[in-house]
This record gives sequence, structure tokens and C-alpha cells, in this order.
Amino acid sequence: MKPEQLIHHIDRDFCLSFLAKMVQHKSYSATDGERELAKYMAAQMAQLGLETELQNVPCDRLNAIGRLAGSGGGKSLLFNGHLDTNPVTEGWTVDPWEGKIDEQFIYGIGVSNMKAGDAAYFCALKTLIDAGIKLKGDVILTYVVGELQGGIGTLAAIEQGVRADYFINAEPTDLQALTMHAGSLMFTIELTGDTRHLSKREEAVDAISAAVELIPQINGITFSGAKTAEHRKINRGHIGTVHGALGRDLEEWRPPQVADFVRLKGSARFAPGQTVEGVLADLQALLNALCQRYPGLKAELYDDGIRDKPTMLPFEVSPESAIVKAVNRGWKTVRGTEQPTGVITPPAFFGTDAAHLYQHAGMEGIVCGPGGKYNTMPDERVEISEFLDMVRIYLLAILEICHPVEVA
Repeated sequence: MKPEQLIHHIDRDFCLSFLAKMVQHKSYSATDGERELAKYMAAQMAQLGLETELQNVPCDRLNAIGRLAGSGGGKSLLFNGHLDTNPVTEGWTVDPWEGKIDEQFIYGIGVSNMKAGDAAYFCALKTLIDAGIKLKGDVILTYVVGELQGGIGTLAAIEQGVRADYFINAEPTDLQALTMHAGSLMFTIELTGDTRHLSKREEAVDAISAAVELIPQINGITFSGAKTAEHRKINRGHIGTVHGALGRDLEEWRPPQVADFVRLKGSARFAPGQTVEGVLADLQALLNALCQRYPGLKAELYDDGIRDKPTMLPFEVSPESAIVKAVNRGWKTVRGTEQPTGVITPPAFFGTDAAHLYQHAGMEGIVCGPGGKYNTMPDERVEISEFLDMVRIYLLAILEICHPVEVA
């Protein structure tokens, strides 16, 4: 059967049922439910005939890894997705763990981030196996944990030797081909001024006034060292919390006095080729200029690196890479148009495990998955047509990268 024919033989009912069963596992991070879903995925891969293992991850967590060995002569392709989900928030009108299916959507916590992607690559490989297609190259399915804790599951898989020639990370991009995303940095800024009673405000160094001037500068910053205009697209600074009052304890009961202390907490996004050190230097330059405009002001900048949590680094792949072209051609076969490809926002501002596969394992890959529009919100959902198209595109990518064995 030709690939163009095979994509029309996707078992729709199985694909949706399989995804619904994944949603029905309450796989919050570092819970028994997460472990049970990892075991379930390992069992399902074993039923397909894959070599499977449950890898240990710190804090008594499990990755599920499966490998379909090829006959030789083809490139290997690894799929990567996480099993842990965000918690349910207020405002849901459907059962978050039912896996409800209607005419347009499948619903559930984590269905967009990112169980639809997880299910799509399982179903793509199952379709090939059921059709009797043999491959020259290996296909590796990785179902990891701890992406929400900086990617500890993918790092554990890399440390335990999981590798391939290419990878597809199935984080939600609305099926667009993401070839670059930002790295992230969390930081704190403390501004210390000099208080006076409001009657003598002119003699004070007002920390709040200084902060009000600083915040839009950080929110509008572009960091130095961007290699191209495309890289500069994913430069962003953001101040997320502001607290100003009297003293480091931020006493609020004395508003007639000028505030002498402000604590700002923020985040930065930067591109491949830029560094944490460079970002901090650019922020420090803003603070130095601020202190010149506010004589007597003191400004301290702290990198809020979280202990025992990996840093989400930037990711990049050439749009001319074989894996990008394979996914592009898959999209065109399935949808008949050119696939949006490149530095696509907002997904390019997110962190993914693609960065670890790229930075720590030296692999070429792409981020492309179903979902995104309704991600991380009440009644999280994925369009059924988008999910099934992703199965088809993954199937075609497997065939192009791993090459089917020709039958005599």
C-alpha cells in the first residue's frame, strides 16, 4: 500500500479511544497516577511488539521507552512527549478525566499538553505495524515524566543512553513546524531607595518611582547577541510580580512615607547563541543607568535558578534539516498546503524537552504536535481533525526517515 493510501486507513475509533484512555489516567506530576500511566504505555508498546523498558527517574518516577528495531540501512527516529499534566483549575464544565468526545473535540486535562501528541505517534507506528510495513531504521517512542520540572525525565533518558539520528518532540504547536524556541531565565531585582515623609518627598529616593520607570524598559527589551532577526523574535523580558513598601520586610501600614524598597520578579526568553550571562549583563546595564538617573538608588539583580531543577535551554534546527523537510512534506500530503515553519509564536516562547535532546544529546529534531489553541485552560481540548492529521503526518515522517523495506 502506498503512503498516500495508507493515511486514509487510520483507525479513527482506535485513535480516539486510545487518547481517551490516556486522559482517564490522572497523571499529575510525581503521583501514583503518573507511574500507572507510564506502566500502561509500556504495556501498550509491548503489545505492539516493541522492546520496552521502564526507566527510573529521580523521586521514584518512571519513563516508558519503546523501540521498534529496523532491519538496517535507514535512519532512526525518536518521538518525545511527557505524561505529566498541569492540575485542574476552576471553570471546567466537563469531567477533566472522562476523555469526552463530541463531533469536533476531545476534552480532558493534559489532552493538549500533551497527551494528544503522545497518542498520535503511538497510533502512527501502530498503523504501520498493522499494515505489515517493515522499516530499515529504528523507531523509538519515549514517554517521559518531569517536563514540568525542567525536563528531568528526558535528561534521565539521555543519561541512560537513549539516542536516535532525528527526533520529533510532540509538544502542542497546532501542527506547525517549530524550528527554534527560546531558553528561559527567572530573575529577581531589588531596588533600595531612601525614605522620607511625603512632606519632604523631594529629599527621598523613591524606589517605586524607579520601578515604574524600569518595568516597561524590561518588558520592551531586546537582548544583545542575537544572531539574526529571526533569533531576535524570541527575545522577551517580563516582570510578573511587583511589591514595594517600607524596608525589606515590605511594611505596608505607613503609606505617608516614600517607599524605600521594591522587589520585582521576572522572566526572560532568549535565543540560541545568546546566554544567561549575556541576558543578566543586559539587565544589569539597565539597572546601572537607572541608578544614574536616581542618585542614591541601589539595585541588585539575582538569577533565580531553581535548585534541583534543570534549566530549559534554547533549541534550534535548520529549516533545511531532513527531519523538518520530512514533516513539511507530510503536512503537504495530508493538507495540500505549505506547512507554517520557523520561529512561530507563541510556541517559540515556551520551553520543551527538545532543548535537552538538542543541547545534551546533540540530536537534530523538530517540535510539532497537535493542540495549542485550547491549551492549559478550563475545558482543555483538541480538535479531532487536527489530532488525526497529526497521526498521518507522523506516519509519513516515519516512512521518509526510517525507509520501508521493499517487498520482493
